Amino acid sequence: MISFAWPWMFALLPLPWLAWRLLPPAPAAAMRLPHHIAPAQASAGHGAGRWRLPIALLAWVLAVAAAARPQQVAPPEALVRSGRALMLAVDVSGSMAIQDMPLAAQMVSRFAAVKAIAGGFIAQRQGDEVGLVLFGTHAYLLTPLTFDVATVAKQLDGAAIGLAGRETALGDAIVLASKHLSRLPARSRVLVLLTDGVNTAGSIAPADAAQLAKAAGVRIYTIGIGSAGGETLSIFGTRIPAPDEDLDVSTLSSIAQQTGGKFFRAADADQLADAYRAIDALEPLARGDALLRPREERYPWPLAAALLLGCTLLPWRAMRMAAT
Repeated sequence: MISFAWPWMFALLPLPWLAWRLLPPAPAAAMRLPHHIAPAQASAGHGAGRWRLPIALLAWVLAVAAAARPQQVAPPEALVRSGRALMLAVDVSGSMAIQDMPLAAQMVSRFAAVKAIAGGFIAQRQGDEVGLVLFGTHAYLLTPLTFDVATVAKQLDGAAIGLAGRETALGDAIVLASKHLSRLPARSRVLVLLTDGVNTAGSIAPADAAQLAKAAGVRIYTIGIGSAGGETLSIFGTRIPAPDEDLDVSTLSSIAQQTGGKFFRAADADQLADAYRAIDALEPLARGDALLRPREERYPWPLAAALLLGCTLLPWRAMRMAAT
């Protein structure tokens, strides 16, 4: 079944007739043709004028029909939507470059482990609206909430350390994510906040941000990433000790508890994966089957036909004579 997305475009159909009726005729001297084109058009113009007008009118009708965006409704497709909005806030401050996360028998940076594990977590959230916030000195919305979880995973994979600055603005990240989550009439709003440090930047304290998130109905799961105290780390090839007090565990635990979420400690890649599995179990995918009837655009067909008909109106014979 064909329908039109912009049917009001058909109001343009009488435009050529209105122009013919209302505009004054062009003066005889307005068109000046070279002497070798004018005789050819004069000899062929009388017979050609009979079919040029109907073709021109048909081309105009097809062009207007294309502008009205004809669409064909495809067969319905099953669509699973949970009604949940999930935002992932990832720390991209300078300390995320520390290489203390064992992954696949090698030591990788904290951010590399997040990309590998959180990317898989995002890709599995089919049915959820998922968004991505990156924060360092400032917090930025990298990907708005969308059902296209594959795109969100690609955006995370393409992110880089230091993209939002070298410090850590926990409070700003919570406020930004909560702001976008609260705009949706979702049954459940979830924020997964991942960081390896303490709040060192931003315009709002994490505790105040947590209160705003709670008021907006946002449940926050916090993940503290990084090796436990006493271990030796590598950052840019330099071996340094890793004090666990670099991670503000008490603040992250308080944020999670205050909003009805949970705090997870991820000292290695395995614990990070366990944290995401636990969140996946705590926030199961609700089955909300719906029917989606996609619409396929069909405007290229009338547009192409209008262009072809328009080409037949060109004075090809006179143009060939002019070229010789």
